[in-house]
Amino acid sequence: MTETLIDTHAHLTAKGLSEHIDDVVSRAKDSGVGAIICVGTDPQDCRAARELARRYDCVFAAGGIHPHEANKYADIAELRGAIGGEKWLAIGETGLDFHYDFAARKKQRNLFEQQLTLAGELDLPVIVHCREAVGETLAMIRAADRELRGVFHCFTGTPDEARRVVDLGWYISFGGIVTFKKSDELRRIAADLPIDRILIETDSPYLSPEPVRHRRPNEPAHIRYVAEALVEVRRVAWEKLLAQLWSNTVRLFGSAIGTFSKGAI
Repeated sequence: MTETLIDTHAHLTAKGLSEHIDDVVSRAKDSGVGAIICVGTDPQDCRAARELARRYDCVFAAGGIHPHEANKYADIAELRGAIGGEKWLAIGETGLDFHYDFAARKKQRNLFEQQLTLAGELDLPVIVHCREAVGETLAMIRAADRELRGVFHCFTGTPDEARRVVDLGWYISFGGIVTFKKSDELRRIAADLPIDRILIETDSPYLSPEPVRHRRPNEPAHIRYVAEALVEVRRVAWEKLLAQLWSNTVRLFGSAIGTFSKGAI
């Protein structure tokens, strides 16, 4: 397992992937992917992610209410009934998005706060979506009643923001953007961060990496290109990087990943 790829954030329930899910999972396995975390973005999506985790050994589930969806919910009552199970790994994708502002900021904050509380109650890590709101996101995490752990997914922030996330004891996940030709600063961040605080993801079906950037949809099989970019910038052996990424992922999300995915590839 230590030389196995893992996609820590994929939306397998999304259009473009869900219609061909057997082929998507098969291609991932053929590409050396041993585990995929399928992330739900609302209660209905969470139920679908949970069902995929039951169906495939290599698929695990996480989910929450995405900040873009915050206008639709006053609280997390429906979410509570949509999550759980032995292969449920995290709360989120949740957080704050002040770039698009698809939902009122007050409602985003309210739902995010409730989901942080839920993660504390269940002793689960948090998958955070954060756009142009790092300071407030970190402040809300610190203000939570319980000590929390988690990851800022698909990170695209500044070196200072990355340092602040890591100083909190959290992880940073890199997706296909780190492979883009104009992402030099992001690659420098990936090179400089403590290696035990890094995860990788596809965020599929979005953000296809180079050299398949213009291929739609993105899928977990493409996680290899993200890993190759980190091998290059960190100047580390492929096997060593994969072993470290696997260790990081298990440390954050739990040993269930190794337990259920032993026969996945």
